[in-house]
Amino acid sequence: MKNESAKFQFENEIAWENPDTGVTRQIMAYNDDIMMVKVKFEKGAIGFVHSHPHTQVTYVVSGVFEFSNDGESKIVKAGDGVYMKPNSLHGCICMEAGILIDTFNPMRKDFLQK
Repeated sequence: MKNESAKFQFENEIAWENPDTGVTRQIMAYNDDIMMVKVKFEKGAIGFVHSHPHTQVTYVVSGVFEFSNDGESKIVKAGDGVYMKPNSLHGCICMEAGILIDTFNPMRKDFLQK
């Protein structure tokens, strides 16, 4: 493995990044094949529609989000999940402040570039 996180991740030891207005994220565990990212959204914040070559699965820890995914839109809330195929257009609007756990395969190398 070329890229690899520590074996354990502690929230209070990982810096929060601010990729967009009202959106912060922590890069959690990763290696070349997989990456887990915690993302906090303020109410009204937007995960702008985009695509990438990675498979993505998202778990909704808290909050309410309207997700668009490959031309379909649904409201998801705590306990729900979303699967995004590689290169599919997807994004979300945060309707109630919350936290998402995004997992990518392969890892998002662009998230590690500073």
